[in-house]
Amino acid sequence: MANLLYQQIEMLSREKHIEPEVVVSAIEDAMVVAARKYYKTEEDLRAKFNQVTGQIDVFSVHIVVEQVTDANKEVSLTDAKKKNPEVEVGSEIILAKPTEVLGRIAAQTAKQVILQKVREAERDTIFNEYHTRVGELITVIVKRAEGPDLIVDMGRTEARLPKREQSKLETYNIGERLRVVIKMVDRAAKGPQVIVSRADASLVQRLFEMEVPEIYDGTVQIRFAAREAGERTKVAVASRDKDVDPVGACVGMKGMRVQSIIRELRGEKIDIIPYSEETVAFAQKALSPAKVTRVQITDPETHKLEVIVEDSQLSLAIGKKGQNVRLASKLIGWDIDIKSEEEKRREIEDQMTRLTAPATPLTSLAGVGAKTIEKMEAAGINNVEALAAMTPEQLMEIPGIGEKMVDKIYQAVNRFYEGGGEAAAASEEGVQAVEAAEGSEAVAEGEQVQEEVAEGTSEATEAETSAEEASGETEASAPAESETVGNANEAGAESTGASEHSEKSKHATAIEDVSESAQGDSEQPEEAKS
Repeated sequence: MANLLYQQIEMLSREKHIEPEVVVSAIEDAMVVAARKYYKTEEDLRAKFNQVTGQIDVFSVHIVVEQVTDANKEVSLTDAKKKNPEVEVGSEIILAKPTEVLGRIAAQTAKQVILQKVREAERDTIFNEYHTRVGELITVIVKRAEGPDLIVDMGRTEARLPKREQSKLETYNIGERLRVVIKMVDRAAKGPQVIVSRADASLVQRLFEMEVPEIYDGTVQIRFAAREAGERTKVAVASRDKDVDPVGACVGMKGMRVQSIIRELRGEKIDIIPYSEETVAFAQKALSPAKVTRVQITDPETHKLEVIVEDSQLSLAIGKKGQNVRLASKLIGWDIDIKSEEEKRREIEDQMTRLTAPATPLTSLAGVGAKTIEKMEAAGINNVEALAAMTPEQLMEIPGIGEKMVDKIYQAVNRFYEGGGEAAAASEEGVQAVEAAEGSEAVAEGEQVQEEVAEGTSEATEAETSAEEASGETEASAPAESETVGNANEAGAESTGASEHSEKSKHATAIEDVSESAQGDSEQPEEAKS
């Protein structure tokens, strides 16, 4: 009987790949739990498995003390000497507990404890064995499906092939053999702990190591690999021997080596790229089969590149749904921004236009108060163009500007660009035109006044000249007339002078009226008065 029990223990150990001592320890712990549950005690219980007799004995252990403080775990020296006269303080007194009285419930409890202990030991063994084999290529057999995941048989244990680690274009059948890589070992998983993958880039690397002897012996190295499972993979290779072509070694004679890997991956495309230490040259190669015109590093700190290609190569460089540029970015570890030559030319033209175009002051925005404009100018925003280029988050960082004010500012900017700017320009032109028209009318009125004054002056001059001629003729025709006639002539001369003076006064009055109507635009009336 004893031999049979121990044989079962050894058989279980070989099946679970654990040590027999682990199973024995699990049985002893199970007996302790069952005994404590049956006796309902808090005593310190221990169990011992006898490999010879097959008996499992349970004991309660008490420590000998002078004064007892815990009766469940301690015993007085006087009581201990009754059982063993040679005991001393600090010694242990072991008392046997009968196990024959343990019934079916205790046995069931012991069984559960044994299964749990064995399962934990098995999981520890699996973890210790496989956590150092992450990235290793293995062959598995599809065993069953659990929802979208597959459970595969690794031989000694089972592994899980999750949906996210399956190739998009592959379908699997029960009993099918697959090549997978160990992705990780999850110690806390309820089901299989080992997670395997068919979508990881390391699968392609392991397959190349199997097919290419130069990679296996280290002459050719796979530096980087980027993959979208089922569609395309990019592999960067480098040679440690200058006489060995890394790309040719991976392709093989007539492409036999790479074709073998493509068949294993069920038609997935593979791009083999020579590795370069220079980022610009590496980026040009990574975007193959597209031909790159030039590559420029825009931000070395954040790893950003700008790639310019010909217009006809743009779609090829981007790839289907951006696949080519996405894989190239993963391969080199830089963010890639691809532009055609036409796009780059337009971008440069726009930049030059913005640099040469006059800046529009913030006061041109209708609906934005002066205080708000002062706050924006204090933050370094001095024109409408700079304001339009800012995001709402950047505006809200300005002290004193909240969310509502940001909405108000953006509405004003939108109105300005939708027609406000043109309307303002048109209104300014209209004001200038009105001012010009008013100036022209004033100049015309001044010229008219000058003409009228000139006409009045000429009439007055003619009147004086005619009066003087008439007076000279009278004196010459009658020099010897009588005093009466002379007096009469003098009276006539006085009346003529009075009439001439009256006409001059009338002309002066008319000129003054015209001068006042012209609002001082001409100084000719003053000369006429003189």
